[in-house]
Amino acid sequence: MTTIGEIVDFLDETFHPEYQEDYDNSGFLLGKTDIEVTGVLAAIDLTPNVIDEAITNGCNMIVTHHPFIFGGLKRITTATEAGRMVFSLVEHGIAVYAAHTNLDNMKEGVNGILANKLGLTNCRILKPFATNADLGAGMVGTLPHPVATSQFIDDVKRQLGLPVVRCSALCRNEISKVAICGGSGSFLIADAIAAGADIFLTADLKYHDFQRAEGRIILADIGHYESEQFAKELIYCAISEKFRKFAVRISEAKNGYINYI
Repeated sequence: MTTIGEIVDFLDETFHPEYQEDYDNSGFLLGKTDIEVTGVLAAIDLTPNVIDEAITNGCNMIVTHHPFIFGGLKRITTATEAGRMVFSLVEHGIAVYAAHTNLDNMKEGVNGILANKLGLTNCRILKPFATNADLGAGMVGTLPHPVATSQFIDDVKRQLGLPVVRCSALCRNEISKVAICGGSGSFLIADAIAAGADIFLTADLKYHDFQRAEGRIILADIGHYESEQFAKELIYCAISEKFRKFAVRISEAKNGYINYI
């Protein structure tokens, strides 16, 4: 049989929790390591619906991108959603693992798969670690050929399933060089400009973040969940290629915590 502990060891070796940021809480978060795996569900966020999905499909392990225990839990009661989820997970014997900023910082991680989906080539880390050029924040690459700005934005919307993109002034007639950062990436605006990117795709930009474009770059907010949605595909592929004695599923949850109306 394959145990939860074996999956945890594999995920630690594959996604390297040691690469996570100091504020993060990636790794094995809840559960027992000595029980047999009956199925794994890959998701972006741990929500009540995702837990129900795991129960329905007989999965006793959930691997997410975002850790559901992040700032700490001061109390575990049924008065809060987090408390109710913990009780449900324990009651049904479901283990939880998260691969967050370590997956963001890996070249073949969140930004690597996003770059691939967008057709970028010649990619490199936008802000690499001082000790390793293959680790760091964001990514920058080029399109196979220049694309009209409006067409590129339409292509991004279609590829990521976006109803809308929030943009600064469209100061480029065409796009050749693209910087990206899945999740919150406002801290990389200066790096994207310095890299000579025509557009920087990221999420969680505030009103005055767009002001920092100053006609030097197009800033485009493509949504937090939307920019990281392919992380569950990475998780699914890694586990399913290594282990074949149980089912691995990708969660059907589509929009995280934000709905577009």
